[in-house]
Amino acid sequence: MPLRNKIRPHAPADRPSPQSRSIADRSRTVPVSALSSWGAARLALTAFFAVDGLLFAAWVVRIPDIRNQVSASHGALGLALLCVSAGAVATMPVVSRLCLRYGSRPITVASLALLAVSVPLPAHTHSVPALGGVLLLFGAGYGGANVAMNSAAVEIVSELGRPVMPSFHAGYSLGGLLGAGAGGLLAGTLTAAQWLAAAGLLGLVVTALAGAALLRSPAARPVGTASAAASSSSARGGTAGAGRVLVLLLGLTAFCTAYGEGAIADWTTVHLTDDVQAGAQAAAAGYVAYALAMTTGRIGGTWLSVRLGQHRVMLLGGFTAAAGMLMAALAPLVPLALAGFVLVGLGLANLFPLAIAQAGAVGGPRGVALASTLGYGGMLIGPPVIGFLADATSLPLALTTVAVAATAAALLPLAVRRR
Repeated sequence: MPLRNKIRPHAPADRPSPQSRSIADRSRTVPVSALSSWGAARLALTAFFAVDGLLFAAWVVRIPDIRNQVSASHGALGLALLCVSAGAVATMPVVSRLCLRYGSRPITVASLALLAVSVPLPAHTHSVPALGGVLLLFGAGYGGANVAMNSAAVEIVSELGRPVMPSFHAGYSLGGLLGAGAGGLLAGTLTAAQWLAAAGLLGLVVTALAGAALLRSPAARPVGTASAAASSSSARGGTAGAGRVLVLLLGLTAFCTAYGEGAIADWTTVHLTDDVQAGAQAAAAGYVAYALAMTTGRIGGTWLSVRLGQHRVMLLGGFTAAAGMLMAALAPLVPLALAGFVLVGLGLANLFPLAIAQAGAVGGPRGVALASTLGYGGMLIGPPVIGFLADATSLPLALTTVAVAATAAALLPLAVRRR
C-alpha cells in the first residue's frame, strides 16, 4: 500500500504556511557539505526502496512453483498469502514505536535484513501451515520495512527541502520491475529455491552497503516530534484531534489508491483476455504498460510537485486515473484498453507516496504507520471485492469501482488542504 519542510504543499502561487516558512529558514542555514551528505543518504535510502520492491517481486513470480511444492488448493494458497498481510499489519504499529525510540534508519536496516533473510524460506516448506508461518515472518519484514523506510524518507525530504518522496517510490517500482523481469527470465534456469536464495543474498548485500552509507549520514531531526509535543500540550484545544483527522484523511487517500493498485495487479490480464479478447502477449503487455507508466510518473513526481504543488498533482492524478480506468474497463479494442491502463499508471503514480509523506509530516512514524496500514488494507481488499462484484455483475463493471476510488483519492486531499 502511503510535508513539514520548506516544500509548498500547494501550487507555487499558494500562500506558504508558517510551518513551511520556519523550516525553510532552518534549511537555508544548512551548509553545502551537509547537503552533499543528505544526497548520499537519499541515494542509500532509494537503494533500500529498490531492493524492497525487488525482493517482493522475486517472491511473487515464484508463487506458482511454491503452490505446487506444498500441494495447495486455491483456497489454501489464499489463506497462506493472507499471512503476508497479517504479518505486515501486525508489525507496522510496533515498528512506528521503534522508529520513535531508536530512529527510523537503524530500524530500516534491520527490517530489510529480516525481509532478505525470510525471502528464501518459502522454497523450503512442504505444507500449507509451514508456508503460512514463514510468510508471517516475510510479511513482518515487508511491513516493517515500509514503515521505517517511509519514515526515514519523510525526514530526508524535510532536510533536503524538496518534494522528493516520489523518487523513493520510483526506486521501489524499478526494483519490482527488475525482480519480476529477472525472475521470469530465469524461471526455466533456476529452481525456486535457487532464485529466492540469490534474491535474498542480493538483498543482504545491498542492505549492508546502503545501510552503512545511510547510518554514516548526518542524523535527521525526527519529523513530527515537535508537533507531537505541541499537540500533547494543547490537546484540550483540539490540536491533537485535528492532526489525527488529517492523518486519517491521508490514510484514506492511500487506501483508495492501493485499492486500485491491488485490483489492477490481479485483474488486468484476466480482463484483457476474457472481455477484450486480447491474446496472451497483449494481455501481459497490459500490466507491463501500467507498471512502466507508474514508474515513469514517479520519476517525474518531484518535478511535477515543485511546479504544480503536491495537492494539484494528487488532484490531477486521481482524475487521470479515473478516466483511464473507465477507458480500460469499457473499451472494446485492445489498443484503447492498453492506453487506459497507461493513464491509470500515470495517475496513480504519485498519490500513494505523497499521501504517505504528508501523513508522516503531520504524525511522524505513527502517521506513516496508520496511513501505510490503511493503504495495505486497500491493496488487500481490492482484488476480492472486484471478484465478488464481477460474479454479481461483470468484470468491466466491477473494474469501474477503481475509477470511483481514484476520484475519491483525488478529492480527499482537498479536505486535507482546507484543514
